[in-house]
Amino acid sequence: MKLRKVTAVAATALVLSLAATACGSSDKDDSGSGSSGGGKIKVGIKFDQPGIGLKQPDGSFAGFDVDVATYVAGQLGYKPAQIEWVETKSADRENALARGDVKFIAASYSINDERKQKVDFAGPYLLAHQDLLVKKDSTIAKGTDLNGKKLCSVTGSTSAQNIHDTIAPKANLREYSGYSECIAGLQSGAVDAVTTDDSILAGFASQDKYKGQFKLAGLKLSNENYGIGVKKGDSATVTKINTALEKMVSSGAWQTAVTKNFGPAGYKNEPAPKIGNIVK
Repeated sequence: MKLRKVTAVAATALVLSLAATACGSSDKDDSGSGSSGGGKIKVGIKFDQPGIGLKQPDGSFAGFDVDVATYVAGQLGYKPAQIEWVETKSADRENALARGDVKFIAASYSINDERKQKVDFAGPYLLAHQDLLVKKDSTIAKGTDLNGKKLCSVTGSTSAQNIHDTIAPKANLREYSGYSECIAGLQSGAVDAVTTDDSILAGFASQDKYKGQFKLAGLKLSNENYGIGVKKGDSATVTKINTALEKMVSSGAWQTAVTKNFGPAGYKNEPAPKIGNIVK
């Protein structure tokens, strides 16, 4: 009788051990908190910004942020096929990280003090500036040239208002629902210039349907340090991503990605920023 009891206890222990092992072996964190090993990593990007992060008609993704995120994920141990791209719109980036919807976000995510209260940042990996996009033959070369001209930006953006308030008080502001509409307006002559980050403008101008039609004015109206957002307190991931970014820069892969995604608009990029150093 005692033998049977011992055997039963041992059998129960074995079953529990096997169950725990099974759970452990299949417990892959889709947000990417573990190593790859057949798992996936969820990465937040923009789906609607050409040159930055764009979902293609065939379902693939392209853009500078996509290239950066793919390189970083590779250094973390994930192959491109293991990356699950998640759309993270500007207003939801902090929430997506807090909820654990994604492991990290690369989505023209400018580092600032307010955001640093809610998320941690790796990088910066690009120093962008507010600029103007104009037609190739435009005579607009400086901010004051916008007086009397029609200046476009998206509804809710402060970019055009900043120019109006500080540089060109007689500029005629036009607000459209998206940058695609602004660029189309620039092409048709409905507006004379479009303003936002130079990287975003260069991305739109690099589209095949616009190549050769526009140029950047080359104004540096602000400093926008793009960083990779990580859940607040996840310092280990920040360190790993910074290491990956440093390798991307030193290997030449960073400059290759810049040229590929922004080059056609005459974008003159700043040198790769020093990782961990923010230019004010």
